[in-house]
Amino acid sequence: MRYVVASIAAALSVQAFHAASGPLTATARHELIASHHWYSKCPVPFSGLRLLTLTYWGWDGRVHTGQLVTNASSVAPLTAVFEKLYAMRFPVPSPCTGGTGTGSWSMHAYGEAIDINPIENPYVGCGQTRDPVSVSFMKRTPLRKGMVTPAVYAAFHSVGWGWGGSWYGSTKDYMHFSANGH
Repeated sequence: MRYVVASIAAALSVQAFHAASGPLTATARHELIASHHWYSKCPVPFSGLRLLTLTYWGWDGRVHTGQLVTNASSVAPLTAVFEKLYAMRFPVPSPCTGGTGTGSWSMHAYGEAIDINPIENPYVGCGQTRDPVSVSFMKRTPLRKGMVTPAVYAAFHSVGWGWGGSWYGSTKDYMHFSANGH
């Protein structure tokens, strides 16, 4: 009986999901400029971006609070998705940065895309990935911690976002979700 009561108490003590958004702070604007993630020719001005603060499950099995810079129009869909991921206890690390230029704006530049767990959900082109640590995750079964599952896909699909893992052809971007599916 003590174990049942302890389990119930532990379950009740878990922090509820929380999300809030607002205009970019002066500090956030400065950090985006200093890190070269935003400059004056970007397709979305600072006024069109929001700082989304939300709770998420970390790889350590604990609740954390993190922030994303996103398009104002993406706040509601991303909040809904991350609330579902939180309910699933799906672990996510802090957002990563990086990538290479393609000569055209990605959906990330518009604040309408997100990459989830890039090691466990690699970008694969022509059957290869650039990150040797991700090679074992090119094989998508069995599902392992941090990999996009059907439930994760369904959470994004429920708000109309597409997944790079379902792109046609040999290029798959398993980490990538975006408002227009590209």
